[in-house]
Amino acid sequence: MDVITKRAEKVIYRDGENAVKVFSEKYPKSDILNEALNQSRVEETGLPIPALKSVSVINGEWAITMEYVEGKTLAQIMEEDPEHIEKYMNEFVDLQLEVLGHKAPLLNKLKDKMNRKISSLSGEVDATIRYELHTRLDGMPKHDKLCHGDFNPSNIIIDKDGNPHIIDWSHATQGNAAADAARTYLVFALTDKKQADLYMDIFCKKSDTAKQYVQQWLPIVAASQLVKRIPGEEEFLKSWVDVVDWQ
Repeated sequence: MDVITKRAEKVIYRDGENAVKVFSEKYPKSDILNEALNQSRVEETGLPIPALKSVSVINGEWAITMEYVEGKTLAQIMEEDPEHIEKYMNEFVDLQLEVLGHKAPLLNKLKDKMNRKISSLSGEVDATIRYELHTRLDGMPKHDKLCHGDFNPSNIIIDKDGNPHIIDWSHATQGNAAADAARTYLVFALTDKKQADLYMDIFCKKSDTAKQYVQQWLPIVAASQLVKRIPGEEEFLKSWVDVVDWQ
């Protein structure tokens, strides 16, 4: 098998017409099985995602096997053709809105997941801020839209015919579309504030959503991402967590 990419605690290989994601022994079995379950439930919506083929153990390590999609990520295409960034961003938002237009009622609820993550941040965020974040989250409207949870151009593969395929459904939930948009905004803002603002403008215009509404989700989503403790991201995310209205 040929290595496609290496990530923390997982390696993705190509094996003929399949992509095989192999997890390290440290990776929780429950998270692996949940990722496979998420993908199978999203696959049932008819969205363009790689088909799940199997969950197995390879040389003592758990693995998820799915359809391999030949192509470039949208992130690569945007980087190679910066002159047309607005065109690609419009197509990106259209695809996100297509996802958000579906429902997958058996997925975990986004608000429940975020409440658990905020509660686990006792070492990073003090009790007063955690209380404010829980209060803000509890006050946000409950929706049941299909949320990817990490919708960004590196998770979209464009095949040779120009068709998009959405990958990495490990964070999928059902919940509020503005929370999904807030997560996407933060992913862009980590590396390019200008692109992040362009994304926000286009998303809010196409979805007829007030920017202030998406912005209300930013501290909540930033806090939930702190759980991953990714080096280089923690200070950035904490700066957004601190943007809480003390009223």
